[in-house]
Amino acid sequence: MAVDDVVLVNGGTGFIGFRTLRYALEEGYTVRAAVRSEAKAENIRRNSTLSSIKDLSSKLSFVIVPDFLADGAFDKAVKGVKYVLHLASPLTTGFTVTDDLEAGIIKPAVQGTLGLFESAKKEPSVKRIVVTSSMVAIPPIAVLIGQQASEHVFTPKDRAHDVPGPYPAVIVAYVQSKIAALKEGEAWVEKHKPQFNVIHIHPSYVGGRNDLAQTVEELCTGTNPIFLESVLGKDSDEYPGPRVANYIDVDDVAKAHVLSLNEKVAGGQSFLLTNKGGDMKWNDAQAIAKKHFPDAVSSGLLPSDFAEQQFMVLHCDISKTEETFGKIKSYEETIKAIVGQYLELKEKAK
Repeated sequence: MAVDDVVLVNGGTGFIGFRTLRYALEEGYTVRAAVRSEAKAENIRRNSTLSSIKDLSSKLSFVIVPDFLADGAFDKAVKGVKYVLHLASPLTTGFTVTDDLEAGIIKPAVQGTLGLFESAKKEPSVKRIVVTSSMVAIPPIAVLIGQQASEHVFTPKDRAHDVPGPYPAVIVAYVQSKIAALKEGEAWVEKHKPQFNVIHIHPSYVGGRNDLAQTVEELCTGTNPIFLESVLGKDSDEYPGPRVANYIDVDDVAKAHVLSLNEKVAGGQSFLLTNKGGDMKWNDAQAIAKKHFPDAVSSGLLPSDFAEQQFMVLHCDISKTEETFGKIKSYEETIKAIVGQYLELKEKAK
């Protein structure tokens, strides 16, 4: 890495994106963040977790991209950058099954990725793009939602088949958006053979401290509620029924994105970011909470016991991930971070 290497971060205003942006700064990169408005840029500038970054004003800049899906949207943003971290993609928030999920979630996920690739292809300085995909793009949907058992050990080379609509739940459309964006992105690279290479990162359920959250409500966005409901005993409306017992800490996701910029890591590959499967249960969070926050449990702020949650085991080969990026954080570390912040925000709200 040279001191003048510039990294474009697309999606830095989200839970994973902001942690990745901060990790890139901590590692010494010069970061250009693509945001939709000046107000979103200001939210990043004001975040207290960036106060320890040396020479922040010269290391962090912003480019306004009002519409990520417009033709040539990133033409200006990629000028002079060597690396791109592409974390932006539609989430399920605000959608219902009666909406046009193809237009609202799936097509934007694909168009956002391919549009970025097209802009980068026109800029000779771009050498690598790291894309946030998802573990949901790896196993068959029937395995993912518990309709089919599987003893297969999934690897980063596995690919799920398309899931045709209509979609019975918004989350299923989200799964298809990740499958389609990965498939179309890999096909685009194969066809156009650009001057840059691509690495895909496939996280499972991501949990951890959310540096952007200022309230409990803001903490309970994305996939953090899945971890919290294991402690609070609440069922998620968005993620009904049994789910795979696979997790990854947001710190590990950020780390993997940034370390993937190292030229010693070969391009054109994928990494599964998850535990190996069968080594944790969601309800383990109860014992972890009792261990680290006994006063909150005894006072009733955290429940002391509730019914066992159903879960499935998805076996994954993460040997390449840990060889490349180091050992992932334990489920205990992740739960401790989330519950700790939850209690901090509850106290703050009094």
